[in-house]
Amino acid sequence: MWFRHTTGGTAARAASSAFKSNQKTSKGRICLPSRLVCSLPLLPVSAVRPLRLLVITYYWPPSGGAGVQRSLKFVKHLPQVGVEPTVITVDPHQGAYPVLDESLAADVPAGVRVIRTSTFEPFDSYKKLTGKQVPYGGFVGESKTSLVGRLFKFVRGNLFIPDARRGWNRYALRAVAQLLEAGEQFDAVLTSSPPHSTQLIGLELKRRYGLRWLADMRDPWTDIYYYKELNHTPVARWLDARYERHVLEQADAILVTSPNTKRLFQHKSAQIGAEAIHVLPNGYDEDDFRLPSQPPHNALLITHTGTISETYHIEQLLRACAECLRRHPAVPLRLRFVGKVSEGVQRQVQAAGLAQQTEFVPFVPHDESVGYLLRATVLLMAIPDVANNLGILPGKVFEYLAANKPILCVGPTGSDADTLLQACGAGHALPYDNYDMMLTRLEALAVQWQRNPNLDLPAGRATAYSRRALTRQLAALIKP
Repeated sequence: MWFRHTTGGTAARAASSAFKSNQKTSKGRICLPSRLVCSLPLLPVSAVRPLRLLVITYYWPPSGGAGVQRSLKFVKHLPQVGVEPTVITVDPHQGAYPVLDESLAADVPAGVRVIRTSTFEPFDSYKKLTGKQVPYGGFVGESKTSLVGRLFKFVRGNLFIPDARRGWNRYALRAVAQLLEAGEQFDAVLTSSPPHSTQLIGLELKRRYGLRWLADMRDPWTDIYYYKELNHTPVARWLDARYERHVLEQADAILVTSPNTKRLFQHKSAQIGAEAIHVLPNGYDEDDFRLPSQPPHNALLITHTGTISETYHIEQLLRACAECLRRHPAVPLRLRFVGKVSEGVQRQVQAAGLAQQTEFVPFVPHDESVGYLLRATVLLMAIPDVANNLGILPGKVFEYLAANKPILCVGPTGSDADTLLQACGAGHALPYDNYDMMLTRLEALAVQWQRNPNLDLPAGRATAYSRRALTRQLAALIKP
């Protein structure tokens, strides 16, 4: 068989550990799970069944990293607002994931059906030649790329449009076709990207079946900051832009994560109205923040979670940290980076004289990452210094806000991230080259820490960005 299905809860956790053991799966036609009860007054009281949403996403547990969080958390909370989701994703044995995080399977609700299909991964040969996975983003952002890497980078940018995950599309389309041929009905389909090739699945479903289509685009498409590094030929750029425009024009609703991304997409075509694009930020899951905050009493600990590289330009902040230590020797300032840190940033830490004060922690599962936030004094985030960065609103910013810590944000003023932090009273943007502003902010925190090492902010400032609240907004778009 070319696909299999499981349900949430125990079965979902079994699927996430498929790398460890083989699980028996149902075959043949797919049976419906027990129907869920619609309980929210905002949904039609006359409905004889809950609203049904088909979610198509490449990244799903056991995939880890930021890309999986949005779809997973929507699916987690949809049953609570009267929506029955069905997920179509790739078989983890065949998919290509940046990292694995099997702990995320616990967020899949019991009874949610997850259909896993085969795929075609054209870059399997890269892994065989080098022993490495294809870098996340498709060979971009790598300071030292081998001859093989450069070759595959050119192939990825010009032969696989919009991206190399397109080999999954025909399998996902076949899975949807079998569901519909079996008589199943869905009120809408949601396609989540990147990879933006997933949006072509929605485009084809709209053409074939006229399904209501929600295109959920976590990142820009042809305006993503690393796009130029893909070395597209003019023909490839034209084709990619054409796909992007068709998706934006044909989708019934477009979901984006920031106001500036909405403005970016809106200018792609005169046929795209502002009312078709909806800003649904990534948000935070209240269930992830049930443990108490535990800032250390013996250090002013500044923590960063996730990926960071030279593109984020935190070298002036590191210089300011070193100077703050010199001016305030009684304040034991420490830095902790949890996740992927480039060699360039590690060299910047060394150059600033902060090697003894800095800890590097490799990638950890999401629940452990949240624990590091709660055990920090101050949180550090940075916006990459690239084109169109005013609309970059990392998913981590909402979890940072949920942790109720002061936030140091290295990035452009007036950005969506800057506006959000100021609105929540958690901080403001520190421009990349404004050393004096960074030092002033750090010294203020150091003085405050000497009076009380717990710098936690009042709780409840970011409740509008809870995953539950945002999922209610999504539910309203399924059948307007």
